Amino acid sequence: MGLKTYKPYTKSTRTTIIVDRKDIWKGPPIKSLTRGKVSSGGRNNLGRVTSRSRGSGHKKRYRIIDFFRNKIDIKGKVERIEYDPNRTSYIALIKYEDNTQNYIICPANLKIGDTIVSGKAKEIKVGNAMPLRDIPPGTLIHNVELIEGNGGKLARSAGSSVTLSGFDDEHAIIKLSSGETRKVRAACKGTIGSVSNADQKNIQIGKAGRNRWKGRRPMVRGVAKNPVDHPHGGGEGKTSGGRNPVSPWGQSAKGLKTRKPKRSDQYIISRRKKRNKA
Repeated sequence: MGLKTYKPYTKSTRTTIIVDRKDIWKGPPIKSLTRGKVSSGGRNNLGRVTSRSRGSGHKKRYRIIDFFRNKIDIKGKVERIEYDPNRTSYIALIKYEDNTQNYIICPANLKIGDTIVSGKAKEIKVGNAMPLRDIPPGTLIHNVELIEGNGGKLARSAGSSVTLSGFDDEHAIIKLSSGETRKVRAACKGTIGSVSNADQKNIQIGKAGRNRWKGRRPMVRGVAKNPVDHPHGGGEGKTSGGRNPVSPWGQSAKGLKTRKPKRSDQYIISRRKKRNKA
């Protein structure tokens, strides 16, 4: 799609870079494939703030996405490619031979008019979904299931994909973009190709108002607060109190591991790459 820049008429347009969506569907979504979405404002079911600096934002409807690809051996034609305000990737409207319609995560290089299908031992073609055992090693895939029949969970955001490295008995070995290598049951489904809208990572919002449209409210720096409100607060002039960065509740902000053990941890062969600390 490419990127779009603006002439520097204002301070915000001088630095704004967005994705050019001139080839994306301009009309509304299929109403039967959407449902209402209520903004939580960062509150939980008790009305208490659990995620700070969230709230307001533009109203949007949720697009119901087919992560399961259960239309087995029924060919579908790409009717159009749409923008989805709930995710970074584009979505594709698929019309199947039985006249049903579904939205799917749109892979890169999928065009209007292309035909896709889901099932066992299908053609290795962008958009086709099949069990991992039917995909040759070295193929880029997305929307990969972790549990057979439970719907795709891995590689669903813009530009993401995983690489099928090989097989070990009843398991497929996949390498994630984070660097993690793990086993997944070979009966789990995956979709050929990488996810669309890879230019999403190059966006520059240009102004604070654009974040407000997304429901992201301003966040005050800890060093600008009083000691009673934050561990970094207080002090004469600009100071962080001579301590390492922490959250308002004292939790380290420099790589403290907070991930809880998962049942699938036993299938991780090698962990993800460590970030370089500044």
